[in-house]
Amino acid sequence: MTAQAGKIDPMHQFMVEPLFGRTWEVAGHSLAFTNSAAWMAATLLAVWLFMLGGLKRELVPGRWQMAVEGFTGFITGMMDANIGPEGRKYVPYVFSLFMFILFANILGLLPTALFGVHPFAVTSHLTVTGVLAIATFLIVLIVGFWRHGFHFFSLFVPHGVNWVMAIILFPIELISFMMRPFSLALRLFVAMTAGHVLMEVLASFVVSGANTGSIVLGPLIVIPSFVLMLGITVLELLVAAIQAYVFALLTSLYLNDAINLH
Repeated sequence: MTAQAGKIDPMHQFMVEPLFGRTWEVAGHSLAFTNSAAWMAATLLAVWLFMLGGLKRELVPGRWQMAVEGFTGFITGMMDANIGPEGRKYVPYVFSLFMFILFANILGLLPTALFGVHPFAVTSHLTVTGVLAIATFLIVLIVGFWRHGFHFFSLFVPHGVNWVMAIILFPIELISFMMRPFSLALRLFVAMTAGHVLMEVLASFVVSGANTGSIVLGPLIVIPSFVLMLGITVLELLVAAIQAYVFALLTSLYLNDAINLH
C-alpha cells in the first residue's frame, strides 16, 4: 500500500519491480529478479513443501498426508467424471495447475505487509494467467491432432446438421474454440484483480478514517470499513479456491473435447 499526500493508490500493488532496485545487463537486455518472480518462486516452494506431506505413504495417514491425498483424489475424480479412464494420464498436469493457482491466490492474500513485505498476487497479472491458459490450449491442440488427425476439425461441426448449416456453424464454432485461452486467462485475471483492488480501497478508508483525528467521524469510517474489509477478505479466500477449481475444471472439459470429440 502506497500513501502519498494522504492518498492510497490501489493499483500500486500490481506494479512489477526489481527486488532491491537491481537489474543485470545480459546480451544487451536488462534482466531483473522481480517481486513477481519472487512470489512465483514462493508459490512453487509452498506447493513443493505441501506435497512432501503426501510422500510419506504412512499406513495410518496424518492430517497433512490426508490433505494431500484429498486434493489428488479430488482432481482424479474430476478427471474421471469429465473424461473417463483416459483422463488419468492428464491428472499430473491438471493437479499441478490447480495447486499452483490455488497457492498463488492464497499467498497473495496473506497479511505479510504487517512484516514489511507487501503481498503480490501473481494471478492478478494477465501475463501469468495468459501463459497458463496458452499452455493448456496448446496441450489440448496437441492431444486433439495427435489422437484424431484432421478429423479433429469435426469438433467444430455439430453432429447431425446438414452441409449448409455446417458451412455457417463451422467458423462460429472455430472462433468460439479459439477464444478459449482468452476467456480462461481473463476470468482468473479479472476475478483476482477486482478483489485485490476492492480490499485496497477499503484499507484506504480505514487509514483515512484513522488519520482524520476526529473521535466521532474516525470510528464511523474505520469500523464499518474494517468489518467490510474482513468480510471481503474471507470472500476472496473462497474466490481463490473457486477460481483454481474453475480453471482446472475447464481444462478437463477442454481435454475431454480433444480426447472424445463431443
